[in-house]
Amino acid sequence: MPALERPRRLVPGDRIGIVAPSGPLPRASLDTGLDILRGWGLEPVVAPHVLDEHGGYLAGRDQDRATDLVRTWCDQSVAAVLCARGGYGAQRMVDLVDWTAMRAAGPKAFIGYSDITALHEAFAVRLGQATLHGPMAAASTFLDDQATQDHLRRTLFSPEEVRTIGSPTARTLIPGRAAGVTLGGCVSLLAADLGTPTARRSAAGGILLIEDTGEESYRLDRILTQLLRSGWLDGVAGIALGSWQGCGPYEEIRAVLVDRLAPLGVPIVEELGFGHSDTNLTVPLGIPAVLDADAATLTLDLPALS
Repeated sequence: MPALERPRRLVPGDRIGIVAPSGPLPRASLDTGLDILRGWGLEPVVAPHVLDEHGGYLAGRDQDRATDLVRTWCDQSVAAVLCARGGYGAQRMVDLVDWTAMRAAGPKAFIGYSDITALHEAFAVRLGQATLHGPMAAASTFLDDQATQDHLRRTLFSPEEVRTIGSPTARTLIPGRAAGVTLGGCVSLLAADLGTPTARRSAAGGILLIEDTGEESYRLDRILTQLLRSGWLDGVAGIALGSWQGCGPYEEIRAVLVDRLAPLGVPIVEELGFGHSDTNLTVPLGIPAVLDADAATLTLDLPALS
């Protein structure tokens, strides 16, 4: 699996675009997130349809959400694009995006998680660009957790400071050490993406980072079994597991993870501190890295941003 093109790091004074590719969001949460970004010396630029709502669970109509992403990305005065929140809806708009225009506009930092996993995959396949699996402008973790804020800020401005990613909760699930290019996100979205035009064919050679929320143990079993049966996990080099908040008692979830993933025979770290958790560390996707399951760390060969 080849490494992907790295966007440039940010500097104070940069403009950062805010888009809502998925679910609707409260204005108050967005305003708080924008104030945090301004405190970092950034100038937020909110896309026209970010506060729209459609059908009760979408942040506007599919075409409007796709157009917001394309226009924000192609605005050469914007240095990075940050999603406002997850929810549901990215899969509905991803095929409406003008990927040719976005490719021509060149790389820039793209940040989000949860439902945004569908876009992380599309950025990798359509643009060949590394992205950041990290907190979003109106998400409660970003608004409330200082460690989450600090890790994203350092990743954006001083990425060489956060080349080793670890967490007080991280533990060895399956020992060993593996090298590969990072990929992943919300595991239910990876499974739902199989067979679509923006999905990669395989995780072979990669360090897979997965997490999820609200998936009971049998549903998580079904998701992982689908990835196994499809052959998508064949040849994966190593696996880092994030949060499984809202999925039930962790020991039950852990038993499913061991049952489905341990037979792959690759190093696995659990509870690495990213995803739907109280602290959501920013993890780059598309960057060569070493997963040391014995030390329970992920170390990037290069800073996430150039």
